This record gives sequence, C-alpha cells and structure tokens, in this order.
Amino acid sequence: MKLTWLGHAAFRLETAKAKILIDPFLTHNPNFQGLDLKDATEGVTQILLTHGHADHVGDTIALAKETGATVFCNADLGDWLSKRGVEKLELAGTGGTVSFDGFTVTLTNALHSSAEVTEDGIAHSLGSANGLMLHLEDEPSILHMGDTDIFSDMGLINELHAPDIGIVPVGDRFTMGGAVAALACQRFFDFKHAIPCHYGTFGLLDQTPEKFVKGMEGMKTNVEVPKPGTTLSFD
Repeated sequence: MKLTWLGHAAFRLETAKAKILIDPFLTHNPNFQGLDLKDATEGVTQILLTHGHADHVGDTIALAKETGATVFCNADLGDWLSKRGVEKLELAGTGGTVSFDGFTVTLTNALHSSAEVTEDGIAHSLGSANGLMLHLEDEPSILHMGDTDIFSDMGLINELHAPDIGIVPVGDRFTMGGAVAALACQRFFDFKHAIPCHYGTFGLLDQTPEKFVKGMEGMKTNVEVPKPGTTLSFD
C-alpha cells in the first residue's frame, strides 16, 4: 500500500485494487504547487470526501467528470455535487459504511462544520463533517480524521475500528492544534503510524507539525512527516 501526501488534507492512496484520492484540494493548494497533477490523479477509481469546505472538495467535480471516479461523501454534499454534474456517487451518513472493490469506508464523527458560501454571500449547509475509516483487504487500516477537535468518543472509533494508521489534523485555528492532536492519539488511539496534516497551507495555520511531533515523543506510534509529494509505503 502506498500513501502520498499532496499537501493540506489531500492524499493519494494506492492499494492492490484501487487508486483513491482523499480531499483532493490540488490546483489552488499552495503546498501542491510544483507537483504533477497528472501523476497525482492518474487512474483514480474513488474520491473520498470528509466534508464540504472548498479546501477539501477542491478539484472533485472536475476530476470526477474527467476520470469517471466514484465520489463517496455525506448525502447532503452528494446532492450538491450531483447538481453540478457528478454522476457516480456513493452516499452515507455518520456511522455508515460502503463497500468498494478491495476496501470499505465508514464515515466517522468529527467536530467541525461543512458549508459552501455562494456568490450571494450566504453559507449553505453541506451536511456533516466527518472522518474516513478505511479497512483494506490484507493491508493496514487507515483513519483520516478530517477536520476536527479532540473528543472523547474517539475512543469508540478506536474500539470499533482499531486503525493502524492515523492521518491527523494539527494546524490549529480551524482544527485541533499539535499538542491537543498528540493528546488525542495518546489517549484514544493505538496507531502504529501517525501522519500530521492540515498545517502550513495558509498563514493562519501553524506552519510546521513541530508541536505534534514533540507531543508524540516517547510514544510507540511512529510519526511520519512527509513533504508534499512524498510517498510512504506500508505493509
């Protein structure tokens, strides 16, 4: 299994049977600049979305139309995407699971919002904010937490799903900061690997994952801090 960080909360996941994009905020992502859009999106079979904010939906509409990839997201966001020409959709609500060839994905809870501001300046709800729990055939399981703060029911997510790899927002301001994210990993999860994200993209965010890395010192979890475009391999 190969996991590539594309900057911000965007990842490419390659398994034996699928090529998956998570929150594909690419063309307007400052941390994606200099990377190859064609390489990042080559052969994509599924696009998985945590919530409806523009820095997570990103290039979903264009990529879905271009590649024919199936988009997985919450039902309200899916309705919004359908009205904008996305045809292949798999929808769920928090706690719901959908099966694809070679993996399942479950929408977990997250403490955040999900809306789109239109040209009239009004924010329109796009359903829930979620994390994504992926169980892969004969490969490590992955939890992309989405945008979230710490919450005690993270312990239930770990009890139900036992994720091996955690993708963790650490940039503060719009998610938990690095120190709190480290506490979440220590108290509620038993990750073998943790990958920080959602930092350094904009000026309001923490520019490095240093607080998270420091907070994870002495833990058995292996903290991976890739540069955008770096591919990590997991068995």
